[in-house]
Amino acid sequence: MKIYGIVTTILFAFSFCVQGQKLNQLSDKEVKEGYQLLFDGKSLDNWINNADEYFVEDGCIVKKASGFGNLYSKEEFDNFILRFEFQLTPGANNGLGLRHIVMPKEKGYLGMELQILDNEDPQYKDLKPYQYHGGLYNYAPAKRGYLKPVGEWNVQEVIADGATIKIILNGTVILDVNLKKETQGIPAEKIQPGLLRSKGHLAFLGHDSEVRFRNIRIKPIVK
Repeated sequence: MKIYGIVTTILFAFSFCVQGQKLNQLSDKEVKEGYQLLFDGKSLDNWINNADEYFVEDGCIVKKASGFGNLYSKEEFDNFILRFEFQLTPGANNGLGLRHIVMPKEKGYLGMELQILDNEDPQYKDLKPYQYHGGLYNYAPAKRGYLKPVGEWNVQEVIADGATIKIILNGTVILDVNLKKETQGIPAEKIQPGLLRSKGHLAFLGHDSEVRFRNIRIKPIVK
């Protein structure tokens, strides 16, 4: 076993003990609040894998280290609170898609993207501000400095309520934007396709690197 694999196993078990909650299961409080589980730790039954680049291992959804495929939720959502955990590898790059259309791999993606990135890797030192972790891609940067070291698990909550998009990373709000304000004054034909869709699939957007996800649950916001 590689050293990284050993460290991952130790951190996995440690997180399980600290949180006091079984992995990939809803807490009693979440059940009462109306959350639903999107990943049971065993299968991708609730997901559409457009390139077979995502698989299940050790209770996690794992993106292979190569390829640019996407993984979509089978169900579509409009307004919601999404909670999940992710673990980066050195130089990892992925994206969280909101309100997406399912696309073939060769067509890329269509919808809003919130960046998932190892901010500290030297190869990313000259990126544009919105390209770092949590950024609303092409539009708004997120606060930096709140990611845990590579190999540790990060806890993220994303609230999508109409035009308002908020990200809470490890307990700190790193992004709080209004899509209408961010695109105000921009001609419609120049706005990123799919950015303003009101409903669609969740998506993990692969970018040629390994990332792990677990404890994925969602609560629709009913108005």
